[in-house]
Amino acid sequence: MNAMDEKAKNIRSIAEYERRFPKSKEMFAEARKYMPAGVNSTARAVWSGWKPYPLFVERGEGSHVFDVDGNEFIDYLIGLGPMFLGHRPKTITDAVIKHISEVGTSFALASEMDTIVARKMTECVPSVERVRLSNSGTEAVTYALRLARTFTGRQKVIRFEGMYHGFSDGIYWSKHPSGAELDADENHIPEAQGPGLPAGIAESLIILDWNAPEKLERTIEKHAHEIAAVITEPIMSNTGCILPKPGYLEKMRELCTKHSIVLIFDEVITGFRVGLSGAQGKLGIKPDLSIFAKGMGGGFAVASLGGRTDIMNLADVGKVSIAGTYSGNGVALAATSATLDELRKPGMYEELYRKSEKLQKGLAALWGKSKIPAHVVGIGPLFQVWFADSPIENYRDAARLASEHVFYLWWEEMLFRGVLFHPHYYENLFVSMAHTDSDIEKTLAAAEEAVTAVEKKLL
Repeated sequence: MNAMDEKAKNIRSIAEYERRFPKSKEMFAEARKYMPAGVNSTARAVWSGWKPYPLFVERGEGSHVFDVDGNEFIDYLIGLGPMFLGHRPKTITDAVIKHISEVGTSFALASEMDTIVARKMTECVPSVERVRLSNSGTEAVTYALRLARTFTGRQKVIRFEGMYHGFSDGIYWSKHPSGAELDADENHIPEAQGPGLPAGIAESLIILDWNAPEKLERTIEKHAHEIAAVITEPIMSNTGCILPKPGYLEKMRELCTKHSIVLIFDEVITGFRVGLSGAQGKLGIKPDLSIFAKGMGGGFAVASLGGRTDIMNLADVGKVSIAGTYSGNGVALAATSATLDELRKPGMYEELYRKSEKLQKGLAALWGKSKIPAHVVGIGPLFQVWFADSPIENYRDAARLASEHVFYLWWEEMLFRGVLFHPHYYENLFVSMAHTDSDIEKTLAAAEEAVTAVEKKLL
């Protein structure tokens, strides 16, 4: 794979890219005059895979997006996940417009809709006994860690390499670290995701490999008296898609219960995507606190933190501050309420899984016939294609074994055939409820041509 990876590194159709997307090139040059990197999020930056420049969108409709150069794409980027019902879903759009026109947007006052949304959240997710809304996953994670430290009286937090829990100083560490230094316990030394993070925060973090139950048990047994929380995605979704080994999350739950450690599930990506009660419902694991975001608002900016009553009640009388002027604003409430109503309709997830599995199985069959090693890994509407000789079980495996460059070639060939997803293998492909059987069939037809094209370039 090394020789193939090295060859792929030097094969890119930049001239063809620029021919197909000339207006995006012009707009990017103009954007760079006013915005650092020319974009408002790292995920859209050149160094995140959008080479030689990001695409500029004109509009979205259902499962399709249209760029400024007049190209139409079947969209598996789906806004990095939140457009779970597709672009501009009518029921959600109508609910938001109605709320704005008849009620308003933000009052910094309570409303009945706050309670309606909170009730629906608790009905959908059994582990969520009480809930508070926020505006982003980053905010919700910050509050979750604050609650856990207060509840336990401890300071340290276990987090896992390759996961992203928002960009706050306290947790934006070892997302995709470059180093491999180990401490005295043979755990990874915390690595700030970039400059500007206070060095002292590293002392509050314990960095572990994911999917390593023995190391998790050894660390908790030794440091339990210091550990306030274990925070994890139930399915790793920020280094591509990596599923938990059988029994791993169960062991994590057992250890946290034994040592009174708060188990936090970050379901920003998996929540409401892999099931109405999130990955925790699908996998049968009950965390103490849960964070939701992208899927719950049908594409609008909203997030939530919820969980056990005894932990959440620390905010009941203001002992732990959970603030936010725009938390529970009218747009977020209307969007979330309407989205949860849509997701609770009978048959929604069954149909989503049927289409998703059709796509996954089709891609697996196409790559299975190829001489290029590839693995399609995922659960329902969340998956990734790993170009690697061996299975990927954690971040170190992905960094060491998977080919970013072969993935890019495949992405490029799919893009030129009208299929869009993120160009970096640390992201995912998302199937929405707006995708049709026709979309899946056209995607597989494009993939068949793309596989052949990649083979011709590399073999």
